[in-house]
Amino acid sequence: MKTNLAQAIKSTPEGQEADKILRTCVHCGFCTATCPTYQLLGDELDSPRGRIYLMKEVLEGNEVTAKTRLHLDRCLTCRACETTCPSGVEYGRLVDIGRHIVEEHVPRNPIESLQRAALRAVLPRPMLFKPLLRTGQALRFVLPAALKRKIPRPVRTGLDWPQPRHARRMLVLDGCVQPSLAPDINPATARVLDRLGISLVKAESAGCCGAVTFHLNRQEDGRDYMRRNIDAWWPDVEAGVEAIVMTASGCGTLVKEYGHHLAQDPQYAAKAARISELCRDISEVLFAEKDQLESAMAPSPSPSPSSLAAASATKPRVAFHSPCSLQHGLKIRGLVESLLLAAGFELTIVPDSHLCCGSAGTYSILQPELSGRLLANKVEALQSGQPHAIATANIGCLTHIQGGTALPVKHWINLLDERLS
Repeated sequence: MKTNLAQAIKSTPEGQEADKILRTCVHCGFCTATCPTYQLLGDELDSPRGRIYLMKEVLEGNEVTAKTRLHLDRCLTCRACETTCPSGVEYGRLVDIGRHIVEEHVPRNPIESLQRAALRAVLPRPMLFKPLLRTGQALRFVLPAALKRKIPRPVRTGLDWPQPRHARRMLVLDGCVQPSLAPDINPATARVLDRLGISLVKAESAGCCGAVTFHLNRQEDGRDYMRRNIDAWWPDVEAGVEAIVMTASGCGTLVKEYGHHLAQDPQYAAKAARISELCRDISEVLFAEKDQLESAMAPSPSPSPSSLAAASATKPRVAFHSPCSLQHGLKIRGLVESLLLAAGFELTIVPDSHLCCGSAGTYSILQPELSGRLLANKVEALQSGQPHAIATANIGCLTHIQGGTALPVKHWINLLDERLS
């Protein structure tokens, strides 16, 4: 694609990056086939190709309108288009740049501004989010059905965390909302890794990865969260931890890109690049230990034919929802499925598994109508194989999907932990 970016923009690092990405796009339209919003709305401007055109117009100095912002707001940033694109267009990075510029030119009305400010203030801060969540859980019985579906029931079991006792050590990001919404996920991860001779520890001063703030167009504030986590992790990095483990693939997608987002910061660039190198989704960690994991889950020696038949007949059927951040952001496909199969679960077929569930960070709050339609489609697809349970790899997807189904929705690491126990 030919470009003629405005000089004031082109001279900045963001402008140079945007120019390079735009020139990669050949407008072939393959992305429209896998874009969730285009599938729903059928509007070219609600496809990656259309949004790229809108962002090109903005970057070339043309008028920025509320219509431009509307179509960028509707984007889930699911990055399915990146998986589909034969030219390797880095759409996710481009839309971050485009949204930031559009936000500066088209101010939001007071209600929208207040809503986004509240999300930026509450979600990344557990000390604010947790008491609000607990209040909602206590009053759940009187809440409207739509709001009740968004508030999970409290988790009170499975919180035991093994004491560090192994020479092999890995860090884990505790995150911001996950410890309140599903506090059993990281302890389950620690128990699974403990059985494999790996101690999982957390840096208490680390917190939100920065994704909520960054993707709500307060990008420098988002980078401050990144710097805080780097400072919190750095003593352990210097002490030789093997990896920084992500149990929420949404967080992992951003942490994997810390090196990119802080590349222009002379104080943090090298450290951020090292953090990105150490970042591992828990599926990558366990897949590397798959042989040992399979040994830990193996049945007792010389099982009888009747016990084998009974085990086969009672295999729990699981529908795995691969979050967009896992399959499109981190480009990890098939690892979780392989681990669940090795653990003795039967995986059901999920139609259109590449499509987003509609959670997408704060999207389900800011775009409830589109998010609800995507959720209904996703739940129908997940339930089509008549599973006993649904598994996923990201806290946002977990709570969002649970609001649309009576089936239990769990992080897949909890299923492995239960199997090992």
